Amino acid sequence: MLENYFPVLVFIGVGLVVGAVMIGLGFVLATQRPDDEKLSPYECGFEAFEDARMKFDVRYYLVAILFIIFDLEIAFLFPWAVVLDKIGMVGLVAMFVFLGILVIGFIYEWKKGALEWE
Repeated sequence: MLENYFPVLVFIGVGLVVGAVMIGLGFVLATQRPDDEKLSPYECGFEAFEDARMKFDVRYYLVAILFIIFDLEIAFLFPWAVVLDKIGMVGLVAMFVFLGILVIGFIYEWKKGALEWE
């Protein structure tokens, strides 16, 4: 029974080794020229250690919400595409309704100017 899990163990092992090698190569081959600007914390386009009650641009959060929306869209599209032949026309119509709602939201954000940067 445990031999069924061996490919999973090999996959995890290869993933860990490849990840460690890539990180190690980054440290070895990259040029290291730290300065104050590179070492300073960066948080959403404004200084992290200023007044907590300062005004900030809400567009950062709008872009984050758009990213989450389209990330979820892709996460739902892959399983849907795999089982499309089994769910038939009902699944096709349901996914088009889902995509239509997302497209309407995207057009709304676009028309409101949330994607425009000054």
